[in-house]
Amino acid sequence: MKAVVQRVTRASVTVGGEQISAIGRGICVLLGISLEDTQKEVEHMVRKILNLRVFEDESGKHWSKSVMDKQYEVLCISQFTLQCVLKGNKPDFHLAMPTEQAESFYNSFLEQLRKTYRPELIKDGKFGAYMQVHIQNDGPVTIELESPALGAATSDPKQLCRPWSLLSSVHTKPFVCRPSSSPHHIRYQFQQRDLGTALRI
Repeated sequence: MKAVVQRVTRASVTVGGEQISAIGRGICVLLGISLEDTQKEVEHMVRKILNLRVFEDESGKHWSKSVMDKQYEVLCISQFTLQCVLKGNKPDFHLAMPTEQAESFYNSFLEQLRKTYRPELIKDGKFGAYMQVHIQNDGPVTIELESPALGAATSDPKQLCRPWSLLSSVHTKPFVCRPSSSPHHIRYQFQQRDLGTALRI
């Protein structure tokens, strides 16, 4: 399962020229369901999304509060294209769960969200419909999430640092990995006195 979470000041969904859903301040979640997803992935993703700290606190400190902490709204959109695999320049979606299964699975995801958070603050689009999704990204702040099976190799910052640590063997001074202080993205910097590079995630 993959999700793209965007911090928004407002977002809405229009189908056939009619607005069917809208939120104010909160997060917009684009969700891609894969063939291998189970209820375990649903629970993991719901927990991550609702506890993701993308908002500032009352003192203005960044990355301190989640959507639940702030009592903001959540707009969910099912987006199978997140499971895209490119064959040359052509998108292929064979890893996405088939529509018949995906609809009930997506509904169970929404149900879990509403069970965990305030149901009246959870909005969604129209599954399988051709939609216009209007997102006013705040920041911009966009975070990609993956369920553990998909993301295990890349989600751990220590794992992200590891390939660069190999370079330290050919230099006399080791690399240092530390978070950047920028409020609008997550950035890990690998620094050495005579060599510096950065990896953005």
